[in-house]
Amino acid sequence: MAKASIKTVFLCSECGNDFSKWHGKCPACNEWGTLKEYTPPVVGQRGKGRADIPPLLSLEDILTNGDSERATTGISELDRVLGGGFLRGSVVLLGGNPGIGKSTLALQAAAAVGGTTLYVSAEESQEQIALRAKRLGASGEKVSITSENRWEGIEEQISLLKPEYFVIDSIQTIFTERGDALPGAISQVRECGQKILDVCKSRGTTAIIIGHVTKEGVIAGPRMLEHMVDTVLYLEGDTRHDYRLLRAEKNRFGSTNEVGVFEMTGEGMREVKNPSEMFLAERQSDASGSAVFPSMEGTRPILVEIQALASNASFGTPQRNVTGFDLRRLSMLLAVLEKRLGVIVGTSDVFVNVVGGMRIDEPAADLAVISAVASSKKDQAVPGDTVLMGEIGLAGELRSIAGMDGRLKEAKRLGFKQAVVPHKGAKKVQGLHLTTCRTVSEAFKAIF
Repeated sequence: MAKASIKTVFLCSECGNDFSKWHGKCPACNEWGTLKEYTPPVVGQRGKGRADIPPLLSLEDILTNGDSERATTGISELDRVLGGGFLRGSVVLLGGNPGIGKSTLALQAAAAVGGTTLYVSAEESQEQIALRAKRLGASGEKVSITSENRWEGIEEQISLLKPEYFVIDSIQTIFTERGDALPGAISQVRECGQKILDVCKSRGTTAIIIGHVTKEGVIAGPRMLEHMVDTVLYLEGDTRHDYRLLRAEKNRFGSTNEVGVFEMTGEGMREVKNPSEMFLAERQSDASGSAVFPSMEGTRPILVEIQALASNASFGTPQRNVTGFDLRRLSMLLAVLEKRLGVIVGTSDVFVNVVGGMRIDEPAADLAVISAVASSKKDQAVPGDTVLMGEIGLAGELRSIAGMDGRLKEAKRLGFKQAVVPHKGAKKVQGLHLTTCRTVSEAFKAIF
């Protein structure tokens, strides 16, 4: 019998599709320069009597006999984002920028979850991991550490230890001997990801995979990896700040709306039980260019300070700089500010910052952002006991927002006395004076 020839395909690093020949632009996702040469591993021919075919089970049997209980990690903020804890046999992908705290959080979770855990790190030695665990105060009774980066060696250790959990730190450093590429290559990341998935589903083991991100903010390697796993978590934050936000970009077994808040300390990732107080701790209530906005992060309202600075442009073209807010959204709000309210900012440099490293994507922050800019331009402070919320339309109307009741109750709990809100959807909260407005012009009359 003639030996089967090795077939080479071209794999797209963006969408994960493969093609028989190279294209400058991926035919599936239309991205340029994403196709890389990939040689699939040679597998045996299918024959009769294969023993590795999974058994057929009825849905009733699975629901009756299956164990869907979650294992809490002991870290409430992580459990919140996961949907209650780790699910047996699931694969969790944790991404984030270098130095953001991914390895620290994974090690704390491995030590706190309580089950037998294998921690695989090819980036640090066993002694370094042990020293970090000691610094974090993590118990190491059920945690075994290895610096193996060959998947075949890792799989053998999993077979011997039979851990309930294992951590891969990171997927870009793991390789399989059946591949001919270097660790971190698209083919290696894809094959190792598939092998991890197979082990978890067949053994009922839970895996935490740490992944590095690219400069675009996505996990390095093929996007297929995110499709393969059950949960994708991103640890966000400015490394110049101590606060970190944990978000779920994908969760097959829970909500993707929840967010966990941590503080990076010398003893590791510390949970923040009251994020609103934390973000407002250093606020100067009598300063111009400052407004408080009740952000809704999942089911949790968090009060954040939005700062703005509008000053005469030093050069010909005025600057527009934002941190934690959408630049295009700011441009629209500045146009409304000039057209509908007569506040001229076209010749001014405008800077907007969401304090504490928070990122706000919801349009409900429009009123707070535009008020902070106007406050700086007028050099007139927004009342310190007032919160602002509402989406602004191009005609200057103030539109309703979701979750207003929870936002108002959080503002009342933190001692705020007034709230300027859209007319529609507003409900009275005892002890909090509501000013309902139909337009941003009416809101400005109440604020200034």
